[in-house]
Amino acid sequence: MDATEGAVTPAMRHKARHFALQAIYQWQLTQLSPTEIERQFLEDQPVRGADLDYFHDLVSGVVNNVSEIDETYAPHLSRPLEDLDQIDKAVLRLGTFELLYRQEVPYRVVINESIILAKEFAEQDSHKFVNGVLDKVIKAIK
Repeated sequence: MDATEGAVTPAMRHKARHFALQAIYQWQLTQLSPTEIERQFLEDQPVRGADLDYFHDLVSGVVNNVSEIDETYAPHLSRPLEDLDQIDKAVLRLGTFELLYRQEVPYRVVINESIILAKEFAEQDSHKFVNGVLDKVIKAIK
C-alpha cells in the first residue's frame, strides 16, 4: 500500500496496473531485472496513490511467469506472438497474469482494466483485440 493507510481502493489498484503496464513494457524492451525497473519507477514516476504492493506483485509476477503466461494467451492470437505490438503484448501479459494468479480479482474487472489500459496506451482498436483474446483465455482456464 502507499503512504496513506487504510483499505486498498479500486483507484489504487488501477494506478498499480497503469504503472505495472509501463514497467512490463520497459522490461520487454530492455530486459533489465524487475527489481531495477521497480527501483527506477519508484524514483522517477509519480506513484503516489498507487497500491505499490500490487504493483510489485504484477511486475515480478509477469516477469517470473512469462513463459506460462505467453503459452496461455498465444493460442488465442490471430497472428504470431512475435508479431504482436509491444504494448498489446504487455497488456495481454498483465491481464493473463491476473486471470491465472490473482483469481480473487473478478475476471470482469481484469478484462475491463485491460481494455482501459489498451485504450490509454495502445493503438486505436487494440482494446477490441485485447478484449477478444482475454475473453478466450477466460473460457479456456475455467
